[in-house]
Amino acid sequence: MRKAGQTVMSDRINTRIDTGLKKKAVKVFDRLGLTEAEAIRLFYAQVELHQGIPFPLMIPNAHTLEAFEEAKHPEKLPSFKNFRALRSRTGI
Repeated sequence: MRKAGQTVMSDRINTRIDTGLKKKAVKVFDRLGLTEAEAIRLFYAQVELHQGIPFPLMIPNAHTLEAFEEAKHPEKLPSFKNFRALRSRTGI
């Protein structure tokens, strides 16, 4: 017998996810005392509450995409011996 206010769980979600990402997320869920299923239900509840994704989503602009490309080649990025050298280069 179902108690008043109890939700029946009948829909399923089946998806593939990167193994490394899953392991890292599960570690966070464990620290929060959540199972993977509870975390997914929490995400869905927040989507419903906010009527959208519960965090900002943005399409990167050209400047951000350029920074992503630069980060792929850290050996080409400038380096500085100290903060004073960085400040003199940036003018801040």
